[in-house]
Amino acid sequence: MCGIAGYLAGTGMRPDQDLVRGMCDRIRHRGPDGEGYYADERVALGHRRLSIIDVEGGKQPLGNEDGSVQLVFNGEIYNFQHLMDGLKGRGHRFRTRSDTEVIVHLYEEVGERVPEFLNGMFAFAIWDRNRQTLFLARDRFGEKPLYWTDAVPGMPFCFASELKALAGLPGFPAKIRPESVADFLNFSYVPDPHTIYAAVRKLEPATSLTVRADGGRTESRYWTPRFAPDTPAARPAAVLEELDALAGDAVRSRMVSDVPLGGFLSGGVDSSAVVAYMARSAPGRVRTFSIGFTAKEFDELEYARLVARQYNTDHYEEVVTPAIEEMLGTLVRHYDEPFGDSSAVPTLYLARMTRQFVTVALSGDGADELFGGYRRYAFALSEERVRRMLPEGFRRSVIGPLGNVYPKFDYLPRMFRARSTLQGISSTLAGAYFNAMSRFRDEGLAAILSAPLRRQLNGYSCRQTFCDRFREYAELPPLSQLQAVDWRTYLPGDILVKVDRATMAYSLESRAPWLDHRLAELAATLPTPLKVRGHNGKTLFKEAVSRYIPPVLVQRRKMGFVVPLASWFRTSLKATFEQTVLREAAAEYLNLDAARNLWRQHQSGVRDHSSTLWNLLMLACWDSHHRRGESGL
Repeated sequence: MCGIAGYLAGTGMRPDQDLVRGMCDRIRHRGPDGEGYYADERVALGHRRLSIIDVEGGKQPLGNEDGSVQLVFNGEIYNFQHLMDGLKGRGHRFRTRSDTEVIVHLYEEVGERVPEFLNGMFAFAIWDRNRQTLFLARDRFGEKPLYWTDAVPGMPFCFASELKALAGLPGFPAKIRPESVADFLNFSYVPDPHTIYAAVRKLEPATSLTVRADGGRTESRYWTPRFAPDTPAARPAAVLEELDALAGDAVRSRMVSDVPLGGFLSGGVDSSAVVAYMARSAPGRVRTFSIGFTAKEFDELEYARLVARQYNTDHYEEVVTPAIEEMLGTLVRHYDEPFGDSSAVPTLYLARMTRQFVTVALSGDGADELFGGYRRYAFALSEERVRRMLPEGFRRSVIGPLGNVYPKFDYLPRMFRARSTLQGISSTLAGAYFNAMSRFRDEGLAAILSAPLRRQLNGYSCRQTFCDRFREYAELPPLSQLQAVDWRTYLPGDILVKVDRATMAYSLESRAPWLDHRLAELAATLPTPLKVRGHNGKTLFKEAVSRYIPPVLVQRRKMGFVVPLASWFRTSLKATFEQTVLREAAAEYLNLDAARNLWRQHQSGVRDHSSTLWNLLMLACWDSHHRRGESGL
């Protein structure tokens, strides 16, 4: 795991190696073990290294025999040994044992088809001096980040692992993209390919970008999962065994490391299954790491301990009272954009504790997206079944208005919140899913945004942009549509950003076996009942792993990694919110009267607006720290 940066110089300008060194210094936390730089007459490349494989070798930038191809790479390639053996058979000679050098020689063989052959998490840039091209690629799900801009003076093209490396460049255009502010407040993250800055983009997952020295650019998608029609599996038992075999291999391949390695263990099915497969493959005791909470309603340690005892792991745990005043500064500094998933707080605690013992940790991320584990999938399918039984005119003319006047009981369990159900049934699958994934309804977002920002949006609709993503998948079964959109939005924009920044804040590498693309391709072929049946998700996945983990873990309700936001806003976060959000500087983005109204309702206990208030706070904190350079966080 590392940090990369670089740029193409403008005509008549020679690249400045000190400039790219400064970019890398700002992401030193991603690679504290070493650094390396390359510059010629057109390009400068930089690398910060976290040594995982071939600790002594594998230094970057790494070139081919004549130096005409230079690579900077962030990530891990899990099938590198297989690729290396094949390349040796074709006459390539290797100077290192690293997965990095495999990419260089593979590029010599197949050119820009390189990412198609890689099983791993990666973001890399290859400078081909002979062709005068810079080739960039990002892994299939977006586990590793890659940002780029063409708007810095004197630099036709710049790239980096994190936004802060670009934002610190001389002349960086820091104009905010108003649509990204609206998207963030709605979704709690800025969806790819956009960023909070108008001039910076993320390279999307499963995408490559070729930049020519003469200024031309070509972007292409190298992998698209093929979802199958909703037909019964021909041999469910055979699919079950295939899933089990692939899961075991995905975990084993991610255990290759020359430094200490362990596994996150939350007490849920997904991380417990990872640890179980690790224990079946490891030559010795597996190290496992869990965070517990003093508040029992958030604590899962008893379930994590069941797995630790079953597999006799070398188990480490820490019980914390999440102190937001302790972690807020770390959170804002390392998440270079506004980021509103509050589970980043316990993830930071877990990463900090784990890094004391190991450099690499395997996680359970991705299983919910691949195998249908979220409860929202089951609710959406239930609504869709009702939706298809009722005429569209009736849904719009009767059900919709009824939903609009039904009392809003957000503070009650979902089964009593008929308003959202009625509104969902009256809408489309895409529209209802937008409601499920957003913090605001359309009128609520308009109310919280400042008048100047609304004018800048010029009619932009978060809802319409989100719903447009469903068009590509309109012929798929409903569950497949939801999953396909999540794979392009929520997974890379929220879940993977959360884990990458939290672990990299402490120079810890996280690997996600369930995001092996072979598992994803299998999951895409599964009919709905093998993923969601009734209110139960991950049907086949749970059946596959149930033989390895305690039955109570499979049977109990999914809990999640949550924090006591509602009480924080009435205690430890009260002063911070009032001083950061309810001040004149925030009026650039927010209608402060509307924000004060939400704040008063929450303080009185009339409504729980904690998730909405958290987004307002994260936006204001980001603006204060990253844009205005104010200290105090």
